[in-house]
Amino acid sequence: MTTSPPPGAGPTVLVTGGSSGLGAAVVTAVARAGGRPLVLDRHRPADGVPWVECDLADTRAAEAATRELAERSGGLDAVVTAAGMDVPGKLADVPAETWERIVAVDLLATAAVIRAALPYLEASRGSIVTVASTLGVKAVSDATAYCAAKFGVVGFTRALAAELAGAVGVTLLIPGGMRTAFFDERDAQYRPGPDAALNEPADTAAAIMFALSQPPGCAVREMVVCAERESSYP
Repeated sequence: MTTSPPPGAGPTVLVTGGSSGLGAAVVTAVARAGGRPLVLDRHRPADGVPWVECDLADTRAAEAATRELAERSGGLDAVVTAAGMDVPGKLADVPAETWERIVAVDLLATAAVIRAALPYLEASRGSIVTVASTLGVKAVSDATAYCAAKFGVVGFTRALAAELAGAVGVTLLIPGGMRTAFFDERDAQYRPGPDAALNEPADTAAAIMFALSQPPGCAVREMVVCAERESSYP
């Protein structure tokens, strides 16, 4: 007979974008494993999950919120940067403010949160999982901001892994499309069709938990998790 670990016995994991989509799935997985999820988001996460309301496009605010949660919780064992956004469209048609916000949330906030978390992760010899996209390795039309940001996450994470080797574990996750609200506000032409091959966010979250479960010194450097028939990878 197996029993679940007691609440709070596992690692303390900060999840950006933890109120919905993949981030919420990671929060659930951490809690079920007996860990303590913490959330940075503009929206309240599941009941009882400690969080700080934060617009991640404001990178200085993201840094301050990260430090606040870490101090309040007595440190951090891991960070998962699951927050992300996209507004597809031709470069000339996407307002400059929107284009730059996509890059800020998807790339600059990833670096900002990790920068602020590093002292705590170094103290715990913790782990980082960044969330890129299959569109961080394959470029498509009408996604210049998203591709720029996610290609940036790939390069950032690979450099960070080299920089932190032996101190903090770093994993790059390259997920394909998932059944989340990510596509809901898009124009119809940019939404997945009814027959689109999409993954369940809980399955991608399970892969993240696998990376976080590795002991110090064992690195899961990169993972691609997508539906096997998905057209965006490779």
